[in-house]
Amino acid sequence: MRRIVISLVLLCLPAVTLGAGEPVQERILENGLKVLVKPDRRAPILISQVWYKVGSSYEFGGVTGISHILEHMMFKGTERLGPGEFSRIIAEQGGEENAFTGRDYTAYFQKLANDRLAIAFELEAERMRNLTLDPEEFRKELEVVKEERRTRTDDNPQSLTFERFNAVAFVASPYGIPVIGWPSDLDSVKVEDVRDWYQLWYAPNNATLVVAGDVDPEEVFRLAELHFGSLEPEAIRPPKPRAEPEQLGEKRLVVKVPAQEPYLLMGYKVPALIDAEESWEPYALEVLSSILDGGSSARFARELVRGQQVAASAGTSYSAFGRLPGLFMLSGVPATGQSVEQLEAALLEQIERVQSVLVDEQEMERVRNQLIASKVYELDSLFYQAMVLGQLETVGLGWELADTYVDELAAVTPEQVRAVAQKYLRPERLTVGILDPQPLGQDHTARAPVALEMQGHVH
Repeated sequence: MRRIVISLVLLCLPAVTLGAGEPVQERILENGLKVLVKPDRRAPILISQVWYKVGSSYEFGGVTGISHILEHMMFKGTERLGPGEFSRIIAEQGGEENAFTGRDYTAYFQKLANDRLAIAFELEAERMRNLTLDPEEFRKELEVVKEERRTRTDDNPQSLTFERFNAVAFVASPYGIPVIGWPSDLDSVKVEDVRDWYQLWYAPNNATLVVAGDVDPEEVFRLAELHFGSLEPEAIRPPKPRAEPEQLGEKRLVVKVPAQEPYLLMGYKVPALIDAEESWEPYALEVLSSILDGGSSARFARELVRGQQVAASAGTSYSAFGRLPGLFMLSGVPATGQSVEQLEAALLEQIERVQSVLVDEQEMERVRNQLIASKVYELDSLFYQAMVLGQLETVGLGWELADTYVDELAAVTPEQVRAVAQKYLRPERLTVGILDPQPLGQDHTARAPVALEMQGHVH
């Protein structure tokens, strides 16, 4: 029955672009603000998002974590709004709001009834250029951020290992910078630093406004002009290129911290859509990731967890939507009685297999159908529809890619999967990180595994 349902979804794909309803409409205001509207009439609600082209990959030594600190300060008062008043107004209107910071962007969003869009626009326009950045509020919020770092990273063995792993894997690329920032930079950051960062990056010509839901595009454009149109643009200085040099051999690190169990990370340098030598390669890498870790029927779960029982858990992670090239990640926790070395050998054996043996058509069809169906089902979410548009536009790929993404995945062949495995998953492109658990002290607790895809910290 599941196979029939997926097949029916795929038969409908030619009619599916970015979710149900009407196509995306775009307008650029005179001050450079790009406005994208995706009408979806299924319910009388809307999602409004503002995406800024700045995140941890724009940062440098001495100011790491500043994009995330600024995200927090966006809720702490403007020339017209007191601290916390933004959130209070949205709540009074029956809405929800939050924000997140990632490597390549900082985004703010509201979910409201479809007759409340003007309220969201008025509030977002106010804080786009008019933050007060009160020193006392900054001091208090900085302590919140430091505590966030302690609980989410320093006291989480897997998260801490992942942070140190990235710092070793990337030599020059700013993807080695943690979104939350390094502790010494959090200790030295000043409110003046945040004010300079805000002035430089938070401007209409460095932002994308996305609205999805039961809305009239012309009314959205009118309200955008009314509330954002008078804001002054900024002379944006694009960050200087910090290209990662060619890796010349395998890299390894061991992290020794109190923990209950060992943990293994393996990452191969791979391209993203923005820099791939062949346009199909990132799509093939996504399909490869699903072959290895696409649910309970994928190879890792079937062969390493249930079959050989060498892994308590094993997974992959890859994103084609980066501003810079990234990593194809493998991760896992050894099963009881198994070592990290045995788990690593089993993962490498799986890589060697996809490099030497073509995926048969039956498995390829199952993986392709499952992957594409999951992408289509995700479009049921208004938030996801808006998020895809904002993310693609902010990293420089262009929102139009959303309409062809599923078709590109469907076109991937077994030969292309083998080709990217052979080309990119090589020892000289590999970094290996191992969490070597130390005895738990009274002040340490083992926490839940950290998701490798988690790059941002939610306010």
